[in-house]
Amino acid sequence: MADPDRPRSGRQLRIAAHGYEADIASVGATLRTLRFEGRDLVVPFAADEVRPNYRGATLAPWPNRIVDGRYTFGGVEHRLPLTEPERGHALHGLVAWSEFADRVVEPDRVVLSAVIEPQAGYPFRVQVEVEYRLDAEGLTQTVTGRNLGAEAAPWGTGPHPYLVAGPDPVAEHGDAPRAPDLAAPPVDGWTLLLPASAVLTVTADRLSPVALEPVDSHPEWDFRAPRRIGSVFIDHAFTALSRTGGATTVELRGPDGRGVAMVWDEACPWVQVHTADTPEVPATHRRGLAVEPMTCAPDAVNSGTGLVELAPGAEHAASWRIHALPPIAP
Repeated sequence: MADPDRPRSGRQLRIAAHGYEADIASVGATLRTLRFEGRDLVVPFAADEVRPNYRGATLAPWPNRIVDGRYTFGGVEHRLPLTEPERGHALHGLVAWSEFADRVVEPDRVVLSAVIEPQAGYPFRVQVEVEYRLDAEGLTQTVTGRNLGAEAAPWGTGPHPYLVAGPDPVAEHGDAPRAPDLAAPPVDGWTLLLPASAVLTVTADRLSPVALEPVDSHPEWDFRAPRRIGSVFIDHAFTALSRTGGATTVELRGPDGRGVAMVWDEACPWVQVHTADTPEVPATHRRGLAVEPMTCAPDAVNSGTGLVELAPGAEHAASWRIHALPPIAP
Protein backbone atom coordinates (compact mmCIF):
# COMPACT_ATOMS: atom_id res chain seq x y z
CA MET A 1 0.00 0.00 0.00
CA ALA A 2 1.24 3.46 -0.87
CA ASP A 3 2.42 5.63 2.03
CA PRO A 4 0.92 9.14 1.64
CA ASP A 5 3.42 10.46 4.20
CA ARG A 6 6.50 9.18 2.37
CA PRO A 7 8.63 12.12 1.21
CA ARG A 8 9.07 12.61 -2.53
CA SER A 9 12.79 11.88 -2.27
CA GLY A 10 12.16 8.55 -0.54
CA ARG A 11 13.01 7.18 2.88
CA GLN A 12 15.32 9.39 4.91
CA LEU A 13 18.46 8.03 6.57
CA ARG A 14 20.52 10.32 8.79
CA ILE A 15 24.10 9.64 9.85
CA ALA A 16 26.33 11.75 12.09
CA ALA A 17 29.87 11.68 13.49
CA HIS A 18 32.72 14.03 14.40
CA GLY A 19 30.74 17.22 13.71
CA TYR A 20 29.45 15.96 10.35
CA GLU A 21 25.81 15.18 9.62
CA ALA A 22 24.35 13.80 6.39
CA ASP A 23 20.88 12.93 5.12
CA ILE A 24 20.63 10.16 2.54
CA ALA A 25 17.44 9.75 0.47
CA SER A 26 16.58 6.27 -0.75
CA VAL A 27 15.57 7.39 -4.26
CA GLY A 28 18.80 7.32 -6.24
CA ALA A 29 20.84 6.65 -3.06
CA THR A 30 21.03 10.44 -2.99
CA LEU A 31 23.18 12.61 -0.74
CA ARG A 32 20.48 15.12 0.19
CA THR A 33 22.39 17.15 2.78
CA LEU A 34 25.89 17.25 4.23
CA ARG A 35 26.92 19.65 6.97
CA PHE A 36 29.93 20.19 9.17
CA GLU A 37 29.28 21.99 12.45
CA GLY A 38 26.06 23.34 10.94
CA ARG A 39 27.67 24.57 7.72
CA ASP A 40 26.43 23.19 4.40
CA LEU A 41 29.10 21.44 2.32
CA VAL A 42 26.70 20.54 -0.51
CA VAL A 43 23.64 22.34 -1.87
CA PRO A 44 20.75 20.74 0.02
CA PHE A 45 17.17 20.12 -0.96
CA ALA A 46 14.07 19.33 1.08
CA ALA A 47 13.05 15.75 1.82
CA ASP A 48 9.62 16.25 0.26
CA GLU A 49 11.05 17.80 -2.91
CA VAL A 50 11.67 16.17 -6.27
CA ARG A 51 15.46 16.19 -6.48
CA PRO A 52 16.58 19.09 -8.73
CA ASN A 53 19.39 18.83 -11.28
CA TYR A 54 20.59 15.34 -10.23
CA ARG A 55 21.69 17.00 -6.99
CA GLY A 56 23.54 14.38 -4.93
CA ALA A 57 22.42 11.40 -7.04
CA THR A 58 24.44 8.23 -7.58
CA LEU A 59 25.27 7.75 -11.26
CA ALA A 60 25.46 4.18 -12.64
CA PRO A 61 25.99 2.16 -14.83
CA TRP A 62 27.45 5.20 -16.55
CA PRO A 63 28.07 8.81 -15.52
CA ASN A 64 27.68 11.79 -17.85
CA ARG A 65 26.29 11.41 -21.39
CA ILE A 66 25.94 8.68 -24.00
CA VAL A 67 25.70 10.60 -27.26
CA ASP A 68 22.42 9.96 -29.09
CA GLY A 69 21.74 7.17 -26.57
CA ARG A 70 23.48 4.68 -28.90
CA TYR A 71 26.46 2.41 -28.41
CA THR A 72 27.84 -0.97 -29.45
CA PHE A 73 29.05 -3.47 -26.86
CA GLY A 74 30.15 -7.00 -27.55
CA GLY A 75 29.32 -6.53 -31.21
CA VAL A 76 25.68 -5.66 -30.45
CA GLU A 77 24.21 -2.21 -31.04
CA HIS A 78 22.06 -0.81 -28.25
CA ARG A 79 19.75 2.19 -28.12
CA LEU A 80 18.81 3.84 -24.81
CA PRO A 81 15.94 6.18 -23.95
CA LEU A 82 16.97 9.82 -24.36
CA THR A 83 16.78 11.11 -20.80
CA GLU A 84 18.29 14.45 -21.83
CA PRO A 85 15.84 15.11 -24.68
CA GLU A 86 16.82 18.75 -25.20
CA ARG A 87 20.31 17.57 -26.20
CA GLY A 88 19.42 14.11 -27.48
CA HIS A 89 21.53 12.06 -25.06
CA ALA A 90 21.13 9.33 -22.44
CA LEU A 91 22.18 11.07 -19.24
CA HIS A 92 23.64 9.85 -15.94
CA GLY A 93 22.80 6.16 -15.98
CA LEU A 94 19.77 4.18 -14.87
CA VAL A 95 19.53 4.34 -11.06
CA ALA A 96 19.08 8.06 -10.33
CA TRP A 97 15.33 7.52 -9.85
CA SER A 98 15.49 3.95 -8.55
CA GLU A 99 14.41 3.02 -5.04
CA PHE A 100 17.34 1.62 -3.05
CA ALA A 101 16.82 -0.88 -0.23
CA ASP A 102 18.58 -0.65 3.13
CA ARG A 103 21.28 -3.25 3.78
CA VAL A 104 23.05 -1.61 6.72
CA VAL A 105 21.83 1.25 8.91
CA GLU A 106 24.18 2.42 11.65
CA PRO A 107 24.62 5.80 13.39
CA ASP A 108 27.59 6.75 11.17
CA ARG A 109 27.14 4.43 8.17
CA VAL A 110 24.48 3.24 5.74
CA VAL A 111 24.64 0.77 2.87
CA LEU A 112 21.95 0.82 0.17
CA SER A 113 21.39 -1.57 -2.72
CA ALA A 114 19.42 -1.75 -5.97
CA VAL A 115 19.49 -4.03 -9.00
CA ILE A 116 19.52 -2.79 -12.58
CA GLU A 117 17.33 -5.30 -14.37
CA PRO A 118 17.89 -6.11 -18.06
CA GLN A 119 16.02 -3.58 -20.19
CA ALA A 120 15.92 -1.97 -23.60
CA GLY A 121 19.33 -0.43 -24.26
CA TYR A 122 21.00 -2.14 -21.27
CA PRO A 123 20.18 -5.88 -21.30
CA PHE A 124 22.42 -6.64 -18.31
CA ARG A 125 21.69 -7.40 -14.65
CA VAL A 126 23.97 -5.46 -12.30
CA GLN A 127 23.65 -4.89 -8.57
CA VAL A 128 24.59 -1.40 -7.39
CA GLU A 129 25.66 -1.08 -3.77
CA VAL A 130 26.23 2.37 -2.25
CA GLU A 131 27.89 2.95 1.10
CA TYR A 132 28.01 6.30 2.91
CA ARG A 133 30.31 6.48 5.93
CA LEU A 134 31.20 9.39 8.24
CA ASP A 135 34.37 9.67 10.30
CA ALA A 136 36.78 12.39 11.38
CA GLU A 137 38.00 12.68 7.76
CA GLY A 138 34.54 13.51 6.37
CA LEU A 139 31.99 11.63 4.27
CA THR A 140 33.18 8.73 2.12
CA GLN A 141 30.88 7.29 -0.54
CA THR A 142 31.72 3.95 -2.17
CA VAL A 143 29.82 2.59 -5.16
CA THR A 144 30.22 -1.06 -6.11
CA GLY A 145 28.85 -2.69 -9.24
CA ARG A 146 28.40 -6.47 -9.29
CA ASN A 147 27.54 -8.32 -12.48
CA LEU A 148 24.75 -10.77 -11.65
CA GLY A 149 24.32 -11.86 -15.26
CA ALA A 150 25.87 -14.48 -17.51
CA GLU A 151 27.66 -12.09 -19.89
CA ALA A 152 30.00 -9.13 -19.57
CA ALA A 153 28.37 -5.75 -18.84
CA PRO A 154 29.61 -2.19 -19.49
CA TRP A 155 30.07 -0.21 -16.27
CA GLY A 156 30.97 3.23 -15.04
CA THR A 157 29.99 5.31 -12.03
CA GLY A 158 30.35 8.61 -10.21
CA PRO A 159 28.53 11.00 -7.84
CA HIS A 160 26.79 14.32 -8.50
CA PRO A 161 27.20 16.63 -5.47
CA TYR A 162 27.04 20.40 -5.80
CA LEU A 163 29.71 21.62 -3.41
CA VAL A 164 29.26 24.74 -1.27
CA ALA A 165 32.22 26.83 -0.14
CA GLY A 166 30.85 30.14 1.08
CA PRO A 167 27.63 31.31 2.68
CA ASP A 168 24.85 28.77 2.36
CA PRO A 169 23.21 29.22 -1.06
CA VAL A 170 19.94 27.82 0.26
CA ALA A 171 20.02 27.97 4.06
CA GLU A 172 17.55 25.54 5.57
CA HIS A 173 15.11 26.33 8.31
CA GLY A 174 13.97 22.97 9.56
CA ASP A 175 13.40 21.05 6.32
CA ALA A 176 12.02 23.94 4.24
CA PRO A 177 14.61 25.86 2.20
CA ARG A 178 14.57 29.63 2.40
CA ALA A 179 14.77 31.61 -0.83
CA PRO A 180 18.42 32.41 -1.68
CA ASP A 181 19.80 35.84 -2.43
CA LEU A 182 19.52 35.81 -6.22
CA ALA A 183 21.48 39.01 -6.81
CA ALA A 184 24.97 37.53 -6.57
CA PRO A 185 25.49 33.85 -7.45
CA PRO A 186 27.96 32.57 -4.84
CA VAL A 187 29.98 30.41 -7.28
CA ASP A 188 31.40 33.57 -8.87
CA GLY A 189 33.13 34.56 -5.64
CA TRP A 190 34.61 31.18 -4.75
CA THR A 191 38.21 30.08 -5.33
CA LEU A 192 38.79 26.77 -7.10
CA LEU A 193 41.78 24.44 -7.12
CA LEU A 194 41.38 21.83 -9.86
CA PRO A 195 44.67 19.95 -10.52
CA ALA A 196 43.83 18.84 -14.07
CA SER A 197 46.08 19.34 -17.10
CA ALA A 198 43.61 18.28 -19.82
CA VAL A 199 40.02 19.20 -20.66
CA LEU A 200 37.54 17.51 -22.98
CA THR A 201 36.09 20.20 -25.23
CA VAL A 202 32.43 19.85 -26.21
CA THR A 203 29.96 21.24 -28.72
CA ALA A 204 28.20 24.40 -27.57
CA ASP A 205 24.69 23.16 -28.29
CA ARG A 206 24.70 19.52 -27.18
CA LEU A 207 27.82 19.26 -24.98
CA SER A 208 28.94 16.28 -27.07
CA PRO A 209 32.65 15.42 -26.76
CA VAL A 210 34.94 16.96 -29.37
CA ALA A 211 38.62 16.62 -28.40
CA LEU A 212 40.91 16.22 -25.43
CA GLU A 213 43.12 19.30 -25.20
CA PRO A 214 45.64 20.73 -22.72
CA VAL A 215 44.25 23.36 -20.37
CA ASP A 216 47.23 25.47 -21.42
CA SER A 217 45.20 26.05 -24.61
CA HIS A 218 42.13 27.04 -22.58
CA PRO A 219 43.26 29.33 -19.75
CA GLU A 220 39.65 30.01 -18.75
CA TRP A 221 39.51 26.39 -17.49
CA ASP A 222 42.98 26.23 -15.99
CA PHE A 223 42.62 26.09 -12.20
CA ARG A 224 45.84 24.22 -11.42
CA ALA A 225 46.73 27.21 -9.26
CA PRO A 226 43.84 28.31 -7.02
CA ARG A 227 41.94 31.29 -8.40
CA ARG A 228 38.53 32.90 -8.29
CA ILE A 229 35.95 31.28 -10.60
CA GLY A 230 34.33 34.55 -11.60
CA SER A 231 31.74 34.41 -14.37
CA VAL A 232 33.36 31.59 -16.38
CA PHE A 233 31.04 28.83 -17.60
CA ILE A 234 32.24 25.30 -16.87
CA ASP A 235 30.46 22.10 -17.87
CA HIS A 236 33.42 19.98 -18.91
CA ALA A 237 35.26 16.78 -18.09
CA PHE A 238 38.88 17.04 -16.99
CA THR A 239 41.65 14.46 -16.81
CA ALA A 240 45.46 14.18 -16.54
CA LEU A 241 44.88 14.71 -12.83
CA SER A 242 47.75 15.49 -10.47
CA ARG A 243 47.90 13.24 -7.41
CA THR A 244 49.59 13.39 -4.03
CA GLY A 245 50.01 10.04 -2.35
CA GLY A 246 47.80 8.54 -5.07
CA ALA A 247 44.94 10.98 -4.41
CA THR A 248 43.52 13.91 -6.35
CA THR A 249 42.08 16.78 -4.30
CA VAL A 250 39.76 19.51 -5.56
CA GLU A 251 39.38 22.46 -3.20
CA LEU A 252 36.69 25.13 -3.17
CA ARG A 253 37.00 28.09 -0.80
CA GLY A 254 34.74 31.00 0.04
CA PRO A 255 35.76 34.62 0.70
CA ASP A 256 36.40 33.87 4.39
CA GLY A 257 38.91 31.11 3.52
CA ARG A 258 36.73 28.25 4.70
CA GLY A 259 35.57 25.73 2.18
CA VAL A 260 35.12 22.16 1.10
CA ALA A 261 37.33 19.56 -0.56
CA MET A 262 36.71 16.39 -2.54
CA VAL A 263 39.31 13.62 -2.66
CA TRP A 264 39.53 10.41 -4.72
CA ASP A 265 42.06 7.89 -5.99
CA GLU A 266 43.08 6.31 -9.30
CA ALA A 267 39.73 4.53 -9.69
CA CYS A 268 38.40 7.86 -11.02
CA PRO A 269 40.81 9.30 -13.64
CA TRP A 270 38.18 11.82 -14.79
CA VAL A 271 36.13 14.56 -13.14
CA GLN A 272 33.21 16.57 -14.51
CA VAL A 273 32.94 20.12 -13.18
CA HIS A 274 29.85 22.28 -13.68
CA THR A 275 29.06 25.80 -12.50
CA ALA A 276 25.33 24.99 -12.29
CA ASP A 277 24.31 27.54 -14.88
CA THR A 278 20.51 27.65 -14.98
CA PRO A 279 19.69 31.29 -15.83
CA GLU A 280 16.13 30.24 -16.64
CA VAL A 281 15.76 29.07 -13.01
CA PRO A 282 17.30 31.80 -10.83
CA ALA A 283 16.80 29.84 -7.61
CA THR A 284 19.38 27.23 -8.71
CA HIS A 285 21.60 29.39 -10.94
CA ARG A 286 25.27 29.04 -9.93
CA ARG A 287 24.33 28.14 -6.35
CA GLY A 288 26.93 25.36 -6.10
CA LEU A 289 29.77 23.78 -8.05
CA ALA A 290 29.19 20.23 -9.27
CA VAL A 291 32.32 18.12 -8.83
CA GLU A 292 31.80 14.62 -10.20
CA PRO A 293 34.72 12.14 -10.09
CA MET A 294 34.16 9.54 -12.82
CA THR A 295 35.57 6.10 -13.48
CA CYS A 296 35.38 6.76 -17.21
CA ALA A 297 35.17 9.52 -19.77
CA PRO A 298 31.90 10.94 -21.08
CA ASP A 299 30.44 8.63 -23.75
CA ALA A 300 32.87 5.92 -22.70
CA VAL A 301 30.67 3.14 -24.08
CA ASN A 302 31.53 4.52 -27.51
CA SER A 303 35.11 5.74 -27.00
CA GLY A 304 36.13 2.95 -24.61
CA THR A 305 38.07 5.49 -22.51
CA GLY A 306 37.99 4.15 -18.97
CA LEU A 307 35.03 1.84 -19.60
CA VAL A 308 34.93 -1.12 -17.22
CA GLU A 309 33.83 -4.44 -18.68
CA LEU A 310 32.36 -6.35 -15.75
CA ALA A 311 32.78 -10.08 -16.27
CA PRO A 312 30.02 -12.38 -14.98
CA GLY A 313 30.29 -12.50 -11.20
CA ALA A 314 32.88 -9.71 -11.11
CA GLU A 315 32.62 -6.45 -9.17
CA HIS A 316 34.13 -2.99 -9.40
CA ALA A 317 34.31 -0.38 -6.64
CA ALA A 318 35.17 3.32 -6.60
CA SER A 319 35.03 5.84 -3.77
CA TRP A 320 35.43 9.55 -3.02
CA ARG A 321 35.41 11.70 0.09
CA ILE A 322 34.01 15.17 0.90
CA HIS A 323 35.35 17.09 3.88
CA ALA A 324 35.31 20.60 5.32
CA LEU A 325 38.25 22.98 4.92
CA PRO A 326 39.15 25.42 7.70
CA PRO A 327 40.43 28.90 6.84
CA ILE A 328 43.99 29.03 5.54
CA ALA A 329 46.34 29.90 8.38
CA PRO A 330 47.96 33.34 7.97
